[in-house]
Amino acid sequence: MYNTRTKIKSLLHSYTLQSTVTIMGWVRTFRNNQFIAINDGSTNTNLQVVVALGMLPDAVLKRITTGASVKVVGTVVESLGSGQAIEIKAESVEILGDSDAEKYPLQPKKHSLEFLREIAHLRFRTNTFAAVFRIRHAVAFAIHQFFNQKQFVYLHTPIITASDAEGAGEMFRVTTLPMDGTAPRNEDGSINYTEDFFGKGTHLTVSGQLEGELGAMAFSEVYTFGPTFRAENSNTTRHLAEFWMIEPEMAFYDLEDNMNLAEEFIKYLINYVMQHNADDLQFLDARLAEEEKQKPTAERQEMGLLEKLRFVAENSFERINYTEAIDILLNSPAYKKKKFKYEVKWGIDMQSEHERYLVEKHFKKPVIVTNYPKDIKAFYMRLNDDGTTVAAMDILAPGIGEIVGGSQREERLANLEARMQEMHIPTDEMSWYLDTRRFGTVPHAGFGLGFERMILFITGMTNIRDVIPFARTPKNCMY
Repeated sequence: MYNTRTKIKSLLHSYTLQSTVTIMGWVRTFRNNQFIAINDGSTNTNLQVVVALGMLPDAVLKRITTGASVKVVGTVVESLGSGQAIEIKAESVEILGDSDAEKYPLQPKKHSLEFLREIAHLRFRTNTFAAVFRIRHAVAFAIHQFFNQKQFVYLHTPIITASDAEGAGEMFRVTTLPMDGTAPRNEDGSINYTEDFFGKGTHLTVSGQLEGELGAMAFSEVYTFGPTFRAENSNTTRHLAEFWMIEPEMAFYDLEDNMNLAEEFIKYLINYVMQHNADDLQFLDARLAEEEKQKPTAERQEMGLLEKLRFVAENSFERINYTEAIDILLNSPAYKKKKFKYEVKWGIDMQSEHERYLVEKHFKKPVIVTNYPKDIKAFYMRLNDDGTTVAAMDILAPGIGEIVGGSQREERLANLEARMQEMHIPTDEMSWYLDTRRFGTVPHAGFGLGFERMILFITGMTNIRDVIPFARTPKNCMY
């Protein structure tokens, strides 16, 4: 039976000397025909198995290669080697799966992240990616725990939708119509989607927000957590075509309530990982420190990974409005020395370099920026009394820039209809959304947290393709 095995992490944390255990995993190294380092993915710490000389025939010894999978039954004994409390004295070793040592891509040496992206199906077996994806799991679990403790309802919003929550139009089309030019067309030559599967044009969702608002108008507080898609041709270290979003929507919330919840949420996730994934964080902290040593002194981060996470978890986020943010940028040494690539003036949609300056150089802590110009924000954000700004908020994080985007939603029907007309969004097609303002409207708010960007922040990784199992990017859709 295979389900009688003991996981290596469990064994290292709780063991009884001279007890008999069964472990299974993959060979990391095999030395001197005696010492097998085995890892089963539960921890980055390998478990050493000692094989007595002459115990196994030569034919079996030759099959114990890096990458091979094995089943070991043996006795837990105190280790005489440094850096390990116990080891397993083998009684039997069974090869479950062979691995050709000459062809196996993950040899016992350091590999570049670029190389590992090319073999994403195997990179989980490396220490770096094992730590990253255990942390990803932990954060996902913590997200559900946080909202469940606050009595939010988990709402599954649709993956296929006919609405564009962002109004940006960067959507992946969903259709069953033929792609060979024979699809039915209207008189003007456009595709006639009434003949399509859903009877109208549909696409993959860019956000579950609008549907989330519908749920909030009945349950008071809901959240979504699922994949979203953007057909944005951005081949950068910060963008994916398929990524995951956490989007809570709360009735009876204003902008300040929204900011308070978002800040509490981020701190909760960080604290959860620090408590439950300490070993993985320590590994990634040491890895990042080694990387920083290779950089010029002026480019090195002031804080290590663990120090940064503690600092964020223990300190209040800075809160400023958009106008104050622009003034800070205009008066900054970086602006005066023309170090910004993109222009700075009131009305711009701040770029990552601007956001990171505010966070990393000026305040040196996470920053919540509020009250953005209405012209650069979505139609559903509540218009402020000045008529030029909306009750929006973005949370900017060190090393990443924007990690959360949210707002108080426009609950006033007349204002919302006027804004939709101004932005050429057909109100007749969105009547279901407007009904929430017609029948018992309330002040409400919500935000979206990019899951992968949160994992970037917690792990210290620098490329978003390294924190999702199988990245979907322009010209790349492997697996």
